[in-house]
Amino acid sequence: MAPHNDIGRIGEEIACKYLQRKGYTVIDRNYRKPWGEIDIVVKIYSIIHFIEVKTVSRENISIVPRENSADGEYRAEDNIHPQKVARLKKIIQTYLLDKSNEDNEWVFDVITVHLDTKNKRARVHLLSEVVL
Repeated sequence: MAPHNDIGRIGEEIACKYLQRKGYTVIDRNYRKPWGEIDIVVKIYSIIHFIEVKTVSRENISIVPRENSADGEYRAEDNIHPQKVARLKKIIQTYLLDKSNEDNEWVFDVITVHLDTKNKRARVHLLSEVVL
C-alpha cells in the first residue's frame, strides 16, 4: 500500500473514533462502486451522514491553520473540487437506492484530520452539512 493510502486509512480510523465519541453509529465504511466511494456512513438520531475524510500529515500540526486560510495555506478540504462533488452525489444516490434508504433524511459532511507525525497526535475538524 502506498504511503498516502496508509495516511488516508489512519485518518479514516481516527474519524470513526471521533464520530463514535460524539454519539454517531457507524453503519458502513468504504462503500465502493466504479464511479466513486463513500469513506464513512454514520447515523445519529434518524439522519444518515455521508462522511468524506480528508487527511494531511505534517511533522507538526501546530503550523496548520484550523479555519479557512486567507494566507494561501493548503487546507485538506480544498481537495473537494467540482468533479469530486459530482462523483459524491452519484455514489450517495447509489448507496441510498442500494440500501433501501431513499426515504431517509441525509446530509453530507467532511472531516479533516491533521496528523502530527512527529508527536503522534491528530486534530479533527467536522465540517457539517456541506452543500452538494
